[in-house]
Amino acid sequence: MPRDVFILRKNHFMQKEEVAEVTHNNKKTEEKKQLSRRSLLGGGLMICMTTVVPKKALAKSRTDGYIVQHTEREWSYILSGSQYNILREGGTERPNSSILEGEDRSGIFTCAGCQNSLFESDAKFHSGTGWPSFATCLLGVETDNVNPLQAGLLGKECRCKQCGGHLGDVFFDGKLFVNTPAFRSGRRYCIDGAALVFKPSDKSEDIVGDAAPEIGKKRGLSDFLQPPTIKTTERA
Repeated sequence: MPRDVFILRKNHFMQKEEVAEVTHNNKKTEEKKQLSRRSLLGGGLMICMTTVVPKKALAKSRTDGYIVQHTEREWSYILSGSQYNILREGGTERPNSSILEGEDRSGIFTCAGCQNSLFESDAKFHSGTGWPSFATCLLGVETDNVNPLQAGLLGKECRCKQCGGHLGDVFFDGKLFVNTPAFRSGRRYCIDGAALVFKPSDKSEDIVGDAAPEIGKKRGLSDFLQPPTIKTTERA
């Protein structure tokens, strides 16, 4: 093969290798940029999720700092299964599973774990959710300290201020429930019935909230769906 032809072919192959190396380097640079963007996006998403959705690992202790304290083993003996699941583990009962959802008598709703007074019957209303609902609470209830965004979207956890037991959540949608006390307060305390014990004002027997509703008892319309009362005056 003539020397000049050999040199031309050699230069041609060298140019192809240089182009391939440049292309490879550009591709790696672009992959790094994409990785950087994805990392930034993922990091931002994780920050948002951490800000809005609390992790159980970061949840406040249900024992430390409370007046009434027991070991978890002792609580398991003191409480029924459903009471323990809600008060100590933060569980949620099925809607319409508590006898207290339909309780309309005058009295006080107390904590099933320590008998601390939590809600008055005057604040109770029928929200249609299937859980006992209240417009206001007594001083025995504490609410979780969360950022306003989380509070507006997901509500705040409610606990017994004396034993730390989980009660339910408070939502700021009370204005949706016209003709109820919640319309005035702007709040709806959505409480698990099994976390409560109802003490009637007439001193009759206490009603434990983990009991099932009476079979065959008809449920009326939710309070906010009731037609308005029309007052009539008699003419003389």
